[in-house]
Amino acid sequence: MAASTAPARRFGSLGQWTFVVFMVLLMALFVTLGTWQVQRLAEKEALIARVEARFNETPAAFPPADTWSSLDPEALDYRPFGASGTFRHDLTVLVFDNLTDANGQFSGPGYWVMAPLETRDGGVLWVNRGFVPESQAAAFANGGLATEGEITIQGIARRPQQANPFTPGPEVAKRREWVRDPERLDLFLPEGMGPAAPVTLDQVAGAPGSLPQGGETQIVFPNRHLEYAGTWFGFALVTLVMLGYWIWRQRHPGNLAERDNGN
Repeated sequence: MAASTAPARRFGSLGQWTFVVFMVLLMALFVTLGTWQVQRLAEKEALIARVEARFNETPAAFPPADTWSSLDPEALDYRPFGASGTFRHDLTVLVFDNLTDANGQFSGPGYWVMAPLETRDGGVLWVNRGFVPESQAAAFANGGLATEGEITIQGIARRPQQANPFTPGPEVAKRREWVRDPERLDLFLPEGMGPAAPVTLDQVAGAPGSLPQGGETQIVFPNRHLEYAGTWFGFALVTLVMLGYWIWRQRHPGNLAERDNGN
């Protein structure tokens, strides 16, 4: 049988153009989202580089207490500091967490041992002494076998950990918390102590195997923006192919009918 020579059908009805405009707008949306993810990728990589540079700085003395009210927690985040003062181990607060990818040998469900350090100039700096497994938490409820008297420590400043709508409130009576937020931790202090620093300090690691397990500051930022960008650009390409095929079908309906009939 001779091949069909049916002419291409004219394209241009209102309904057809409406569909084309819709598909073009959809494709533009996908391209916009992909471009935005590429921009977010650059921002995230810059953030990671900035944090790593801070983390490796030479430790500086922690700012004096009379400047704490003007400090920006974001500017201090991940910076190493040294601080001197006296721990109030009797005011220790245990903050629940599930530690993964630990630097030390202990991980899983447990607690951060948060102790207020009374600095030489009268301030209170909450120090994360480190992680203890849940089974050993009771031994550190009042500090455990900790050094008494004035001490100098080194640690990494961390901005307040944010609670979410499902985070339980502070359990003051049990001295138990769920986030490392100085403002919430201050609720556990007796009246008259302070002022309190707007950041916490993650104490550096001690001897291997010792508890609390310090040195657990994690530099972890979710970074799947390249994957997301590829997904959105892929949707844009699929949309373009679908639109091209649909237009071809609208212009050559006879060819498809003949193929379906086995001609």
